[in-house]
Amino acid sequence: MSDVLTSNGYVLDDRRLGELEVVPEWEREDRGLLRERLERDGYLFLKGLLKPDVVWAFREYYFGVTGAASDRASYRKVLFEQIVPGEEYAAFCAQLKGWFEWFLGGEPFLHKRKIIRQTAPGENGIGTATQAHYDLLYLRGGSDQVLSAWIPLGDCPVSRGGLTYLEGSHHRVLEEEVAGRLKRPAASITADLPSLAEEYDANWLVADYAAGDVVIHTAHTVHAALDNVSDQMRLSTDIRYQRAADAIDARWQNHWHDQDGL
Repeated sequence: MSDVLTSNGYVLDDRRLGELEVVPEWEREDRGLLRERLERDGYLFLKGLLKPDVVWAFREYYFGVTGAASDRASYRKVLFEQIVPGEEYAAFCAQLKGWFEWFLGGEPFLHKRKIIRQTAPGENGIGTATQAHYDLLYLRGGSDQVLSAWIPLGDCPVSRGGLTYLEGSHHRVLEEEVAGRLKRPAASITADLPSLAEEYDANWLVADYAAGDVVIHTAHTVHAALDNVSDQMRLSTDIRYQRAADAIDARWQNHWHDQDGL
């Protein structure tokens, strides 16, 4: 890849980069094959699962509301008091309920804590991009079968700082969870993606995402975000569905706030 990619300022080694594999159209309607793929790869990259015009409309709504915020405090107030608990965001996230009901084979449950992430061009350094982690670190109070949906809110080429997945990492994480070696406090694994790739002997998988794309990943799949080295704002949301009949982490049943301790 020609572009230099970084995450929290760490430069990713071209030798440890690969591409996310898109689920082919002929597989999209076969639940059995999708489940096999998810178990094998730890993720499902579904191109155009959502209608692009709906995604663009929500992006326009978001920036229309936040555009009037003159400082960080004003932005936080709009984000956490208007957008996150608002009807527009709830309706946007509910679009996936039908897909998850079909895929899970039963009544789906959407966790109330849903996250919107915005990264401006040029922001980098430790703490800017989402560090490497797997979601079960933060969801110990419920089922380990929670599935996360990462949704770019608009086009998100690699240079804009989308998610990257550590290839095959869920297999090792599952083994170490079973062995009891990874029951650490809720915290990211590391900001140093190049070193983690060497430790796992695995590639970081990236993709040029488009409005309408969704990536579903398991609670054991290690992932992180790239730095935004483009000239446009990166906006995305990540939400979590599971079977309603399974154990639910009660801590995730309040609206997201960056001071909620999770």
